[in-house]
Amino acid sequence: MLIHPQFDPVAIHLGPLAVHWYGLMYLLAFGLFLLLGRLRIQTQPWNGWSVTQLDDMLFYGVLGVVLGGRLGEVLFYEPGYYFSHPLEILAVWKGGMSFHGGFLGVLVAMALFARKAGRPWLALMDFVAPLVPPGLAAGRLGNFINGELWGRPTDVTWGMVFPNADGVPRHPSQLYEFALEGVALFVLLWLFSRKERPIGAVSGVFLIGYGAFRFIGEFFRNPDNGIFGLMTFNVSMGQWLSLPMILTGVALLRWAYRKP
Repeated sequence: MLIHPQFDPVAIHLGPLAVHWYGLMYLLAFGLFLLLGRLRIQTQPWNGWSVTQLDDMLFYGVLGVVLGGRLGEVLFYEPGYYFSHPLEILAVWKGGMSFHGGFLGVLVAMALFARKAGRPWLALMDFVAPLVPPGLAAGRLGNFINGELWGRPTDVTWGMVFPNADGVPRHPSQLYEFALEGVALFVLLWLFSRKERPIGAVSGVFLIGYGAFRFIGEFFRNPDNGIFGLMTFNVSMGQWLSLPMILTGVALLRWAYRKP
């Protein structure tokens, strides 16, 4: 049995300003986006994007991630709590960001940017998709540091006791998701996108890969709080939200390779 290290959620104190680890993980995610995006521009000229456009993508993406992720957490997972404590909606430094909400926010933001750039929306999403998993990995590390989103009770030797849970050893599911949604998905997408693919193909692989990895990870993650626990067929809210992603990814991938 392991004990959670119980990190101080505040990484640095700058006078009255407290810099939280969760916020630093977002900065790391955005930095990796720019670094890997520049590498894609240099090594994959067929994408046709510029460094200036990459910076604009990040600006639009940040808005989509933060607004969509927080609203998704409020509406999908804990509407009762947040409607009773509306000021807590603004406390993003405490954690609580829904990937599926952030994903929808990014889709809208990228659609706006694609329209501004005069490029097909799917072409933009194909470029962005391989740059997303490192950010997901950083977010899961933030969850682990905060000691939140822990796993289900377990008797495995690496089961971990989390300070805000019930003293029962649990799966460190944040680290499982770090490995699946972050590392494994990044390797899959980076290798797949090294060659020029039909428009929509990389996006399709992202949807299938993330949906499948998230579905698997949810078997070890404790059901989210709020009005949702395990739902129909003992499937969690995260798994139900992942199924449409997988089906859409399969349809998109099939369309990409069948279109003229």
